[in-house]
Amino acid sequence: MKKLNFQRIAKHLLTGTSSLRKAFPPLSLHAIESAIKESEAAHQGQIRFVIECALDSAALFAGQTARARAIEVFAQLGVWDTEHNNGVLIYVLLADRDVEIVADRGIDRQTPTDTWRQICRVMEAAFKQAHYEDGAVKGIQAVGRHLMAHYPATGENKNELPDQPVIL
Repeated sequence: MKKLNFQRIAKHLLTGTSSLRKAFPPLSLHAIESAIKESEAAHQGQIRFVIECALDSAALFAGQTARARAIEVFAQLGVWDTEHNNGVLIYVLLADRDVEIVADRGIDRQTPTDTWRQICRVMEAAFKQAHYEDGAVKGIQAVGRHLMAHYPATGENKNELPDQPVIL
């Protein structure tokens, strides 16, 4: 039987929409959207930014990790459904202050896993200091640099996925 982490459960139960609005107010969400648009102007990749306050109780009691949830969200939002298989999901699980990056097979093949982990750790460090907007924008810029290196903009740059951050 899996051991329950009561501290994690409490954090998830206490992290609600007010925590999300405090960490990511409308102006910050707009800055994140602008950072995605600016980044995507320089490459053919697609970036989705998702913030989830907390896991639902079933996932929480089952011990679902932020990584497993990020993979679910990647599929649910169709981030994999891009012409060049170069969609990237940046997933923030606010209750855990955890960031996960899930990249489609096109860009993932060309980028070492440690690269994505390093970007996540930098964002998490900013979040721990309550620098949510700055951490998010810097993470988007870092992902964008890797997309630019492998999928530079050429001619018409089609926007295949919405740039607005998703709140779950």
